[in-house]
Amino acid sequence: MELKKGLEDIAIKETEITYIDGNLGRLYYRGYSIFDLAEFSNFEETAYLIWFGKLPNSRELKDLKEKLAEERNLPEYVVQFIKNVRKDANPMDVLRTAISMLGIEDESNKEELWEKAVKITSKIPTIISFFVRTRKNLDIIEPDSSLSHAENFLYMLKGEKPSNLESKVMDVSLLLHMDHEMNASTFACLVVASTLSDIYSSVVAGVSALKGPLHGGANSEALKQFMEIGNKDNVEEYIMKKLESGHRIMGFGHRIYKTYDPRAKILKEYAKMITKEKGLYNLYEVAEKVDEIGSRILGKKGIYPNVDFYAGLVFYSLGFEPDLFPTVFASSRIVGWTAHIMEYLKDNKLIRPKAIYKGEIGRKYIGIQERE
Repeated sequence: MELKKGLEDIAIKETEITYIDGNLGRLYYRGYSIFDLAEFSNFEETAYLIWFGKLPNSRELKDLKEKLAEERNLPEYVVQFIKNVRKDANPMDVLRTAISMLGIEDESNKEELWEKAVKITSKIPTIISFFVRTRKNLDIIEPDSSLSHAENFLYMLKGEKPSNLESKVMDVSLLLHMDHEMNASTFACLVVASTLSDIYSSVVAGVSALKGPLHGGANSEALKQFMEIGNKDNVEEYIMKKLESGHRIMGFGHRIYKTYDPRAKILKEYAKMITKEKGLYNLYEVAEKVDEIGSRILGKKGIYPNVDFYAGLVFYSLGFEPDLFPTVFASSRIVGWTAHIMEYLKDNKLIRPKAIYKGEIGRKYIGIQERE
């Protein structure tokens, strides 16, 4: 039996949701280029596309927007949990537990899976925002049903309506993180779903996997790197010292992409705009210089910036603290997780891989007295 550590290059299902061309740096949701969707679409429309396989007409889009807005409020018991949890708790732990609590009380088994997907998607920004406000000893901001998904997220977070640029940058950021084929957190969701467990348990598995620094934490590490460098004039020396000592440049490299991550290309332009508006342009200049020098050196090995490279800078400029970045990631990836769960369950097979045994056989049992 061939050992495939990390299940690399092992396919576990066929999909119509996302296609990635790692050599050419292309990403498609349901056949639509990520570049076109980022330019012309929005969170709600793209979520409909990923869940249902087609772009919505005006009535379908209106209905989805209304349903997303209707489901933003949290049950009182979840609000009380958020208010009472330790203020220094890991935000991903809070999110994971809150989603699990929602699952305990959701007895609406007559609902379709997509309706539950919408419900969870709507509530995640509320969970995150309520926790942020509570740990800062600020009054929580109730959802505003007149705002879009992205606008409402920022409004609940900061207590003021976002600017047009903030809204657009937030919307595009969420759109770009919606799905990425069979990554670790999506696979974790499917392992649980394949047992015919409920969708909440499956999503909790995804959140738990995303909490890991090898999956959801790279964007904050890239931002810390830019802050540590401080000035674009320090970039070249910093990079050379890192590489000479065998360390990685954070935000570079991807298991699938052997060229520039298309999501990073899009986020780079929005990072430039939002850092200018927020007085953080010096950090963008550092990032751009790291991008330039790092790509020149590491590009020869097929190592280029990934989505995390600019994502942390964008999230930070929008007002999210670094420990919140994985939760923002989850608030978007929930669309892909639930879409893959629904797709897999149409032709379900319990996921049960093998392990290659390397231990001894036929060992003789020795009583505990002799073992002394």
